[in-house]
Amino acid sequence: MLAFDHRKNTRVLTLCITIALGLLSGTRQAQAMELWEPHLPGLDSGLAGAALPPEGLYGVVNSYWAHGTKFDNAGNKTSLTLDALIVVPVVLWSTGVKVLGADYAVALSQPYDYTNVKLAGESTLSNNGHWGSFNTVLVPGILSWTLPNALYLKTSLLALLNNASSSPSNPPANGGVGAGNGFSSWMPELAVSWLKDNWNITADMYYSFNNKNKDTGYKTGQIFEADYTAMKTMGKWGAGLGAYQVYQVTSDTGPLAADCEQSGCKARRFGIGPLVSYQFGGLNLSAQYARDLSTRNAMGAQIFNVRMIVPFQ
Repeated sequence: MLAFDHRKNTRVLTLCITIALGLLSGTRQAQAMELWEPHLPGLDSGLAGAALPPEGLYGVVNSYWAHGTKFDNAGNKTSLTLDALIVVPVVLWSTGVKVLGADYAVALSQPYDYTNVKLAGESTLSNNGHWGSFNTVLVPGILSWTLPNALYLKTSLLALLNNASSSPSNPPANGGVGAGNGFSSWMPELAVSWLKDNWNITADMYYSFNNKNKDTGYKTGQIFEADYTAMKTMGKWGAGLGAYQVYQVTSDTGPLAADCEQSGCKARRFGIGPLVSYQFGGLNLSAQYARDLSTRNAMGAQIFNVRMIVPFQ
């Protein structure tokens, strides 16, 4: 058996927290978020986010690749980079039940991710790639209303459980960053879609309330996130644009949160890119490429997401 070295374990933990907060080269940098956004930017681009499918059980699998660089409070690149592959399987049950005049559904997701972080000048951060499980996402209630003029309105509540396989307070055994957040989150969702003449114009918006990480004392601020879609279907094919936005509303707090001026240190991201989809009978495949155009206090990335949707019934 390997001997347990408490000092070494503490150093690994400190290093992981240091990476997550972006305290690069021994200096305090203006930061936002302890580690990951609760909602993966651009994950829902290409979906008719406010409408539910017909009654039945559906499976969705996203394969989301991202290559990113950390940006500071001034919008400048740092020496911290990330390669990640996130697999997001979702099970959706459209119940066929009406609640308050809306179609009712429930959903469950358990994302898995591979992350590899590198920091220039830090050899200990080389080749630390590892797989892990992100926070489980429960969606106990989804309500979708069909409105006049081809409009749809949806609201839901997402609960992210504090059960990730690793986190800033429970780092991976071989180094690197946590696979998930060491805290739970509540995310109300509001989506609006206009679906007419084979057009899909959608804004799918999330607002996260994040609980404190009890082990580190860090509390990530409240975050507004949105995925946008403008897409046209032509026969079996669809094409258009997808975009995403991350806008941190309140500052991080706690003894490990960086000292920030009142107007700074909050995450800001905006990215956009092309979408394409194809319908194989009941199976729908779609792909999106996007990249950040503006980033502060977050990982600015280029992403590629392939999504498969299949009905189980």
